[in-house]
Amino acid sequence: MHRALVERDGSFEGVFFACVRTTGIFCRPTCHARKPKPGNVEFVRTATEALHAGYRPCKVCDPLGNDPERPKWAQALLDGMAERPGERVSDATLRARGLEPAAVRRYFKKHFGVTFHAFSRSWRLGQAMKELHSGAAVGSTALKSGYNSESGFREAFGRLFGEAPGAARGDESLSAQWLESPLGPMIAIASARGIALLEFVDRRALEREIGDIRRHFKRAVALRENEHISQIREEIVEYFEKQRTEFGVALDAPASEFQQRVWGRIREIPHGEYTSYGTIATEIGRAGASRAVGRATGENRIAIVIPCHRVLRSDGGMSGYGGGVWRKKKLLELEGVGVLAGQR
Repeated sequence: MHRALVERDGSFEGVFFACVRTTGIFCRPTCHARKPKPGNVEFVRTATEALHAGYRPCKVCDPLGNDPERPKWAQALLDGMAERPGERVSDATLRARGLEPAAVRRYFKKHFGVTFHAFSRSWRLGQAMKELHSGAAVGSTALKSGYNSESGFREAFGRLFGEAPGAARGDESLSAQWLESPLGPMIAIASARGIALLEFVDRRALEREIGDIRRHFKRAVALRENEHISQIREEIVEYFEKQRTEFGVALDAPASEFQQRVWGRIREIPHGEYTSYGTIATEIGRAGASRAVGRATGENRIAIVIPCHRVLRSDGGMSGYGGGVWRKKKLLELEGVGVLAGQR
């Protein structure tokens, strides 16, 4: 995908969007802006996923439309979201600007795949996720991003990733709940058999991960408690209070055979210790496959319990972490690991 981005390969239009960490923008594969280094770009499947991750659309390639016929009122709404990301525009506000809400809704649905209000919510939530990812407090993040309170932010998050109340009834649906932690809020999703997902809510791949979970289980997600979520909530509290070094909660994590081997080995890394990607590759009989181990580690959807934060580079240095490298450092510090960022 990076090669397609550098070569501006038009055959990849609609396949992915490139998100540039250093500038905070996302682009089409054919964008003519200066190309980022491979380590500064991440790829997502949809523009919505990019928005949820807190990226802004590139002004050069206009990944949200690139429509030369776009009416001025629509461009003004998009510009307003970019300039005032915390602003809430109601139907009454649209009418005051001389716009018919139904017409605005139809235009955004046709050109962006979602209604104007859904698009606006995604943008606000994305900015909030970006703030959380940098370590900001939930309360201040919620207010800065246009939510009236922290509970309002939680409700918006629930509407985004959960199902409508009437769509997730019955024992067959998956359960999901918000969990608190000293490193920021987390979301847990569980089946009747165990935890299927445990992630920090600002993880940029979270929308895709939840989609993968839904497709695997072929189940709706209900925002409710179950026994496994109650257990992991207690165990996470104990872990951060240094009263727990091992987790007893049951897991029900979809995985390939290779992922199972890698994740299983990661769970064997003792509290307070660490290993490297290359060492894991050798131990599972795949010597030289450190990159494949790295990918499988990055695909782990159960943070902390499957402790991928204990996997470092061979020189003891930090590498990527879905919850942010700063969290990886904090988790290792909590566990008393003495090798941080290459310092022995």
